[in-house]
Amino acid sequence: MNHDKHTFRRWQLFAIAAVIVYLIWLLSPVLMPFAVAAMLAYLGDPLADRLERLGLNRAWAATIVFMVLMVVLVGVLLLLIPLIARQVENVIENLPRYGEWAQGTAWPWLQARLHLDPRMFDSDRLLAAIKAHLGSIGGVVSTVLGKVSRSGLGIVMWMTNLVLIPVVAFYLLRDWDRLVAKIDGMLPRSIQPTIAHLARESDKVLGAFVRGQLLVMLALGVFYGAGLTLVGLSVGPLIGMVAGLLSFVPYLGFIVGFVAAIIAALVQYGDWTHVLLVCGVFVVGQLLEGYVLVPRLVGEKIGLHPVAVIFAVLAGGSLFGFLGVLLALPAASVIMVLLRYLLERYRMSELYNEEGPDDPVIAEVDVTVHRDGEVETTVMPPKDDRAAP
Repeated sequence: MNHDKHTFRRWQLFAIAAVIVYLIWLLSPVLMPFAVAAMLAYLGDPLADRLERLGLNRAWAATIVFMVLMVVLVGVLLLLIPLIARQVENVIENLPRYGEWAQGTAWPWLQARLHLDPRMFDSDRLLAAIKAHLGSIGGVVSTVLGKVSRSGLGIVMWMTNLVLIPVVAFYLLRDWDRLVAKIDGMLPRSIQPTIAHLARESDKVLGAFVRGQLLVMLALGVFYGAGLTLVGLSVGPLIGMVAGLLSFVPYLGFIVGFVAAIIAALVQYGDWTHVLLVCGVFVVGQLLEGYVLVPRLVGEKIGLHPVAVIFAVLAGGSLFGFLGVLLALPAASVIMVLLRYLLERYRMSELYNEEGPDDPVIAEVDVTVHRDGEVETTVMPPKDDRAAP
């Protein structure tokens, strides 16, 4: 009877979790502003707690942190939007130069090394396709913007989301500790200690990875952008921003940024001096990331493998759209905590620790490797026969 009750409780908890996940999936189109607001509140909560310890009440602490976050975000947007627009225009204007370099230098080199058909590499056709796609993208964007501008409901929804994010972020930041306490009070008492333990572990992981990794991405983007600009690359800031954004996957930002910067240096200057300068920028960036930024900002490794990060981003985007991409890394960090907990439970279970009877079919094999490299295997007699006099 007790066993049936325990099984029924597990099925109840599983059903509740399934309903919550289904509701998140069902409401994902409207949850994006709330998810962004929750991330802002989570990022600002430690600073608000520190201000509380200095003597401020929670409302004033939340107000100060909220104002700082808003000033930083608005400043970053005002700085990045014109910069990105200029960089994209620069890339489009220089597409013919990249095509000439590809046709006259890169394609012949690849053809000679890989013995490929020359007709495979037609830069004129490639540039025409790129320009056609750029034109189609521009047409789609203009069509969408035209529809949105003609739709009063679309403008209202867009403005609502824009206003909703800071408002929700402020209230979540102000009531963060109270909300956490209420959620803790609603948990079934039978699983509350386990959930509280997992929540503390998840908070440590998120604090180490999300906050720290965001700072690492920002620092690397600024460093690579400034370094490549000093080298003289006209698209240096754009390459630096892309390399910084992709640096959440180890070596992905470095590889993409390094290859793009090398190509840009060869097209723009065509000498080895600037190529070596680009190499120097990325070598220093890797040393800075590995020995200064990651140890100080991220801390200990949390077990997120690069393949797991890529899978999390793709799976989140496939299941929940942009909201899934936004929450992929935090969700992957929490899932890693849960998997480590389940692994420990498995190692403490009878399934793992209980020893089974000896398998009579499996014989012990003694392997001997001789000096000449020959390997000799000998099937040993059973233990009972060897123990006999």
